[in-house]
Amino acid sequence: MRGSARSGAFILLIPAIVFIVLLFVYPFAYGLYLSLTTADGAFSLGNYIRFFTDGRDLRTIWTTLSIAVPITFINVGLAVPFAYYMRRGVRGERIITFFLIVPITLGTVLVSEGMLSYMGPNGWLNQLLIALHLAKDPVRFTHNYLGVVISLGLQGFPYAFLMLLGYVSGISPDLEKASQMLGASRIQTFWKVLFPLMVPGIAISFCLNFVMAFSVFPSAVLLGQPSGPTRVIAIASYQWAFEKFNFNAASAISMIMAAIELLVISIVLVWRSRMYRGVSVVGKG
Repeated sequence: MRGSARSGAFILLIPAIVFIVLLFVYPFAYGLYLSLTTADGAFSLGNYIRFFTDGRDLRTIWTTLSIAVPITFINVGLAVPFAYYMRRGVRGERIITFFLIVPITLGTVLVSEGMLSYMGPNGWLNQLLIALHLAKDPVRFTHNYLGVVISLGLQGFPYAFLMLLGYVSGISPDLEKASQMLGASRIQTFWKVLFPLMVPGIAISFCLNFVMAFSVFPSAVLLGQPSGPTRVIAIASYQWAFEKFNFNAASAISMIMAAIELLVISIVLVWRSRMYRGVSVVGKG
């Protein structure tokens, strides 16, 4: 019976395994192969050497990090207090959730197009600022670093908030009551009880937001300056692939992107494990 149950479970897993292999394992393995070969299939590290010796391409790492890291901290940093405040429900929660979900459903391109219309030089936002005498000339919200950051904030904050809201809502309110009965203030209860328990959710939210921000492409093209200050690493990969038709070099840049993302994720997960270890030590004490 056990053998038949295991074989039945394995059969049910086959579609998921095939899905993962076709959509994740094979593309990654093939991209790694391309990055380590030349156009004629010969093994070479030239694609990586070319990237790290080309100052213009190499700068895309810092450019992308300078966009992705700050906005990820902002998204998660704002999501924590909002999720904490709304953990037991508030008036108008459905309306708030609706407006948070809208940017996600619209997608990056539509959000970017909307920003160009409403936050551009002749958009209603600049007209309002000038009408209220808060600005003499139109403020540049688009086609620069600020435009890309705002777009990533509109897209990333709802993910971070909804994820943390679901996580913090699952924490038993009895823990807060017990902490306050023992004399802890609300601030102490948050930092000593709730925040450590939120760490796993914060870590996952941070990782997902960072990956989304680090792989930014449409926002950097539509709202930034893709040939200048906001030439992110994804644009460099695109140009090598579809402008220079060098898919080997483009694959190498994609592998470098993946390595940087894995490095940041590993750092965040190490922080999470240390925070959790500290919680367990305090609990035992």
